[in-house]
Amino acid sequence: MRGVEDRSDELFSYVRLEERVPLDHPLRPIRALADEVLEGLSSRFDALYSGTGQPSIPPEMLLRATLLQAFFSVRSERMLMEQIDYNLLFRWFVGLSMDASVWHATVFTHNRDRLLESDVARAFLCGLLDLAPVKRLLSSDHFSVDGTLIEAWASMKSFRPKDGSGEPPAPGRNGERNFRKETRSNDTHASLSDPDARLYRKGAGRESRLCFMGHALMENRNGLVVDATLTHATGTAEREATLAMRDRRRTKGLRITLGADKAYDVKDFIGHLRSRNVTPHIAVNGSVSATGKVRKTAVDGRTTRHSGYEISQRCRKRIEEVFGWIKAQAGYPEVKVRSKARVEAVFTFAAIAYNLVRIPKLLAQTPR
Repeated sequence: MRGVEDRSDELFSYVRLEERVPLDHPLRPIRALADEVLEGLSSRFDALYSGTGQPSIPPEMLLRATLLQAFFSVRSERMLMEQIDYNLLFRWFVGLSMDASVWHATVFTHNRDRLLESDVARAFLCGLLDLAPVKRLLSSDHFSVDGTLIEAWASMKSFRPKDGSGEPPAPGRNGERNFRKETRSNDTHASLSDPDARLYRKGAGRESRLCFMGHALMENRNGLVVDATLTHATGTAEREATLAMRDRRRTKGLRITLGADKAYDVKDFIGHLRSRNVTPHIAVNGSVSATGKVRKTAVDGRTTRHSGYEISQRCRKRIEEVFGWIKAQAGYPEVKVRSKARVEAVFTFAAIAYNLVRIPKLLAQTPR
């Protein structure tokens, strides 16, 4: 018999929100990992908030919502609030009850940015990697490093002389401007929208863009990110960030290997690595000059003769999967926040989201 459509609205629901999410949904093990990390950060959250005044949005909810934004490529906080309002899966993951009102997008953004500026992102990443099941997945002596450009949320028209000149001749908010034959550099110009952004060109023949440079340190066993940072876009930023991330690793006295591409083949940098008990498994930069001379590499036969060098060269390419996921899936080829501190926090959380997507699958494949 044909059923009849019932258009009456029910006032009450007798199904719990927890029952709306299937037991085998991929977000269930991810939320279990995130909740365990957030529980360990509770004391840190207590120190960030005052004991008086109106209660704010719980920091646990703010960070779960930030992860959701990366998982589902939600391109703005306003769209994220809309999804949380009517998407039961989003409500369940964030921890918002069925009847609770969703926050205003501006209120959410202000609370989240204030939280991210306190270096919570790196603490979250460290807490995730310190979980006992996750530790078994990580290599303790073989790593890879690389960097990628993250486009800043600033227009090239905002890149104006620091002396205050350079106003567009045409009136209006988006007045036309001709940059032809105008010399611009980071020494003389700065962006009005995001002063932390730097004008950078990836290579000869490529366009210059206002951007930051994101860096990731990956362990080679399963390709998980063990550290992430963000710097100004400069020619030496990749090597400087690598040394900073190495110094943060808690591997005193343990010799490790580090795979990287030929941009890291610099004599002084390799000397700094060796002084830190790091074997530089770095690709040889054998470029040829205009006069036909082959560039002298800093990586000698002591390193390249071992089979582990070839293995590191194969494994290091997996770090491009991290950057590809962050830019394509998480939706961060261009960030939607300004200032170096906020961009670094967003980039780090995108790396955390990448780990959280992969860890449950790896745990299911690993015998206990």
